Amino acid sequence: MNYFLAVSMVISCKKEHVPKPVISMHPKTILIQPFKGIASVHVDEIASAIREIYPEIKVLKAIDFPTNSYYAPRNRYRADSIIKYLSSMAPENTIILGLTTKDISATKGSNPDFGIIGLGFRPGNACVASSFRLRNGNKNEQFSKVAIHELGHTQGLPHCREKTCFMRDAEGGNPTDEEKDFCKKCKEFLKTKNWNFN
Repeated sequence: MNYFLAVSMVISCKKEHVPKPVISMHPKTILIQPFKGIASVHVDEIASAIREIYPEIKVLKAIDFPTNSYYAPRNRYRADSIIKYLSSMAPENTIILGLTTKDISATKGSNPDFGIIGLGFRPGNACVASSFRLRNGNKNEQFSKVAIHELGHTQGLPHCREKTCFMRDAEGGNPTDEEKDFCKKCKEFLKTKNWNFN
């Protein structure tokens, strides 16, 4: 079985350079929105991983998926519909990260329902990550990396050519075990968005 790491908005990830940063004077709060069915311990682990590099985090109570996101033919949920829903409920100056254990999908090229593990619009105020397609023994660590990758897209980061960077393009596989950190260029960009790196 192949595992797929989500692109940000599939159409928008063609550029491979880090955009010119615009310094943010007001830090945004990342709201972690679990969907029902995910264990709170996994949500807490992801929150802790994000908090190490971005301290403004708030975990919300679990909710149901929006009804229009369910794709019955494949028993999965449409990531773009989830993001639109999360975006519509995001207060000003926040980013919402949806977390789920359910299968999610998005349109990719001629495939109208491509299974993914995350999606984040670039830039945007919402993204979603799923653990459904993560099968290795260190699933929780991989899940955290997927969440951080999608948050990177919401900040405006494209995919990165550095193979050990969290923003690496999965290219149809699951390279999360090779990813160690954000690369220097991606870190410098995120610092302008109030991300903290030692």
